[in-house]
Amino acid sequence: MWSKALLLHYALLSLLLLVACSGDSGTGPKEVKWDRDACERCRMVLSDRFHAAQIRYFPAEKKRSVVAFFDDIGCAVLWLADKPWERDQQTEIWVADHRTGEWIDARLATYVKGNLTPMEYGLGAQSETISDGLTFDQAKQHINEVEKRFNVHGVHLLERLKEQAEIRKAEKQNDHRHNQH
Repeated sequence: MWSKALLLHYALLSLLLLVACSGDSGTGPKEVKWDRDACERCRMVLSDRFHAAQIRYFPAEKKRSVVAFFDDIGCAVLWLADKPWERDQQTEIWVADHRTGEWIDARLATYVKGNLTPMEYGLGAQSETISDGLTFDQAKQHINEVEKRFNVHGVHLLERLKEQAEIRKAEKQNDHRHNQH
């Protein structure tokens, strides 16, 4: 018959195998918790399953990859632009197909202009090429042009809000001084 020690040994081994198999694979897109996970750049909650993106990167101080989620390929491209792992061959960029929501390699995707996207960069990704579609490099150029033209997303928006708060504070102080005289 089976001894308690042997049963305990098999139960513990089974539990360890289960835990080991349920973790992050270290490659590929990660499951998004829609309406709960936030964009790494603009902090908006991810809810658009057809324009989201994610970047899997390998920071030097970590032993495993890290995944950052984005509500729009524009946020992903702009966030990645100043990171040390931008040109790292291990860095993976995934974008949702604008028609199916399936994850595709962002560097191999074709980008279509005219989509209504969360941060208004206007690009939808798909795996099939089309004559007027953009490559990843052309999409990055488009995103940078949109960002320069409008300059209202992400960090720029926070800077503007801080500036407006300072202006209101100064105006309030001036009003207070005028009312005292």
